[in-house]
Amino acid sequence: MVSVKEKIAYGLGDTASNIVFQSVMLFLSFFYTDIFGISPAIVGTLFLVVRIFDAVTDPLMGAMTDRTQTKYGKFRPYLLWLALPFGVISVLAFTTPDFSEQGKVIYAFVTYALLMIAYTAINIPYSALGGVITGDPKERVSVQSYRFVFGMLGGLIVTACTLPLVDWFGAGDKAKGYQLTIAAMSAVGVLMFLVCFAGTKERVIAPKQDSTFKQDMASLWQNDQWRILSGVAFFVLIGMVMRNTLAIYYVKYFLLREDLITAFITLGMIGNIIGCAVAPSVVKRFCKIKVYIGVLFIAALICVASYWVQPEQLVLAFVVYFIGNVFLQMGTPLLWAKIADTVDYGQFKTGIRITGMTYSSVVFFIKLGLALGGAIVGWLLAYYGYQADTTQSPDAVHGILLSFTIFPAVAFIIVSWVMSRYTLNDNKVTEIQQAIVKEAV
Repeated sequence: MVSVKEKIAYGLGDTASNIVFQSVMLFLSFFYTDIFGISPAIVGTLFLVVRIFDAVTDPLMGAMTDRTQTKYGKFRPYLLWLALPFGVISVLAFTTPDFSEQGKVIYAFVTYALLMIAYTAINIPYSALGGVITGDPKERVSVQSYRFVFGMLGGLIVTACTLPLVDWFGAGDKAKGYQLTIAAMSAVGVLMFLVCFAGTKERVIAPKQDSTFKQDMASLWQNDQWRILSGVAFFVLIGMVMRNTLAIYYVKYFLLREDLITAFITLGMIGNIIGCAVAPSVVKRFCKIKVYIGVLFIAALICVASYWVQPEQLVLAFVVYFIGNVFLQMGTPLLWAKIADTVDYGQFKTGIRITGMTYSSVVFFIKLGLALGGAIVGWLLAYYGYQADTTQSPDAVHGILLSFTIFPAVAFIIVSWVMSRYTLNDNKVTEIQQAIVKEAV
């Protein structure tokens, strides 16, 4: 059994990570369009183009961590080495130098690319660490539940504090306010990464990595369960990013209550925390595969239902958003626990254990979904005629509503269908682990 203290220490790493991740999902698109003054179409393209780097950096980072050998383990030392650089680059991404229009676009591309590279370099070993803290399938769900409860607490810090701190730090200068707010949050995040490093331990020890990078990639592709989870991660992030990114636009331009943006997204984050917290209790009674399929399908139905909420129905809009987030995030710890299971399955099937490579590849599809979701938002806003920080046309308002409700629902339904093909339940994972132990003896 993993102690509660260690689970909390591990969870604090995701608190730190989510201070940046949630800032990107919730505010970066709005920051680029309404603060930095970049057109939404360019912002959408920016989010997608930068993902090209991940096709190279993610597998390389995974392979690097699998081959890392230090007295601290394979994955923990990266938290120590990269916490401060990650924090500094986060601040640069939310900085607005007085450049020309073209200069602003170049600066945004460069700093966003650096931010995603830094995120890759620290988040892949952090994510892989969760798969080697314990080998027990149910404990893995518990570890991931702690991770995402604390991760969503990081998101709660972002939703509840960002706009008030922007006003406080900026004193009317929103550009300065965003820069100083992210600087303060990043400093807290650096400390949390260091606590995570000091408070965790790697217990599932992989055999020495003698395979080549090409053999690792071939082994990964033979893992059919990994392919399923990668598809799930891709589509679920598209839907999540569309919901999270458009929440600000939805409140400001559809509900016409800009003063309630912080309350709306904060309530949604509380729903996220509750969903992550109840996940272990639910999977103790039901199959985690069926639970994941069910909660994503329910989340899709709630998204569709929210399309019919009228602007004057403020309480209903808040309640529907909150409930939808509870069900949607209930699946998140289950998804990450299943990634650890596919590592066991891959070793059983091919004889090669590639923890870092497996996590890095799923993280790649997560970031690809993040990028495509952000790009789709930018393109849709441009298509429907959105104009930054002004009264919107009826077409633009309806486009925001569709993009916040119906389009994410389609993504979540696809996720449920893809997950129905996944077969690694707890009994099968236990059998696989026992077979690996026998083979090693």
